[in-house]
Formats: sequence, C-alpha cells, structure tokens
Amino acid sequence: PVVVNVWASWCPPCIKEQPDLNAAAAALGGDVEFLGLNIRDASQDDAAAYVRDLEVPYSSIYSADGSALLPFAGTLTPRSIPSTVVLDAEGRVAASVNGRIPTTQTLVSLVEAVRDE
Repeated sequence: PVVVNVWASWCPPCIKEQPDLNAAAAALGGDVEFLGLNIRDASQDDAAAYVRDLEVPYSSIYSADGSALLPFAGTLTPRSIPSTVVLDAEGRVAASVNGRIPTTQTLVSLVEAVRDE
C-alpha cells in the first residue's frame, strides 16, 4: 500500500496530525510507502521548513496549485487539507480520511486492512 497525505504548512490540523503520521510510518516500516502532497503553500521554503521542523520521514511533492490532486478527483477536493488516502497494490483508492487522522492506530489499522486484502 501507499499512504498519501495532503498537507499545507499553514494548516493547524496538518501540524497537529503530523506526529501521528510519523508514528504510523515508523510502525508500518518498509511494508508501506508514505508520500506527502503539499498543496497551496506560498513557497517551497515554507514546505521545507514544515518538513524539517516536524521531522517528516518521507518525501513530499510540492503542488502549489493543487494540480497533483487531479488523480484523486471524486475522493479529494482542493479544500481537502488535511486528508489521507491509502492506495492498494493496484494503485486504487482503498481508504480515505478527509480531515485529520484521529490517531496513529486509526491509520495503521486502515493500512493493515488494505495490505491484508
């Protein structure tokens, strides 16, 4: 599975959920890929500061105009900050959380369910 998290550096819920995302990435280890999707940030410097300050352990794509959300049309909108999508082995959306993930375990359980299908 691949976990895609949509975030912006100025988004308080994004900042609040990042420790849970970091913990989920650590708990799931190499079984799962994580990718951040940074949208609507004014500059790459703002995005880089977020990644550095919150110790994000995975890569992110910078998409200031939000065009990187297009593959998720019907699941995510340009206002979907934060949101998290879990893709299955075929690259299909298998689960999504619109808004902040409630807990690390919530995300780990979603990913494990997708992985075990």
